Amino acid sequence: MKREAREKLQPVRCEWARSELMIRYHDEEWGVPVHDDGKLFEFLVLEGAQAGLSWETILNKRENYRAAFDGFEVQRVARYDGRKIAQLLANPGIVRNRLKVASAVRNARALLRVREEFGSFDRYVWQFVNGRPRVNVWKSHKRVPARTAESDAMSKDLKKRGFNFVGSTICYAFMQAVGVVNDHKMQCFRHGELSGRK
Repeated sequence: MKREAREKLQPVRCEWARSELMIRYHDEEWGVPVHDDGKLFEFLVLEGAQAGLSWETILNKRENYRAAFDGFEVQRVARYDGRKIAQLLANPGIVRNRLKVASAVRNARALLRVREEFGSFDRYVWQFVNGRPRVNVWKSHKRVPARTAESDAMSKDLKKRGFNFVGSTICYAFMQAVGVVNDHKMQCFRHGELSGRK
């Protein structure tokens, strides 16, 4: 098969999905609505770890993170002590930034408090869009904002509840990742699939 013909068979994707790892993440996860507290916690930790780095770097370390953080089991992470944090900081498979590692533990504890109040972290997260994904209609990724009124509100409220590494830009990336927002460009095959039209 000629190269041109092969390229024509490729579905249209968002421009950032270039490597095999990023294409798989784009096609299978990014923008898919998540309603599982453990998965939401995983993305919150990973988005915080990503600050200042590329998302591909974090995806490459994702399995190491899952192993290091006990599968992102919130109650276990919330019980981590100074010794466990020291072990994590010695782990070359994750981003060894003291503030980011400590923030994962702090956020696990804050998440448990949110769960007590709301019944689940899922219910808390989705309240910022009234329980339904916000479907945007971008023609280019250059138009996608780094933050929105909703991510500002989430960031402000999370900080008030004791979370950190939850600035508005991190919150918006989190919202995109867990499908609170569908920011696939309109031409992307996943935009239609995730917004209910194919």
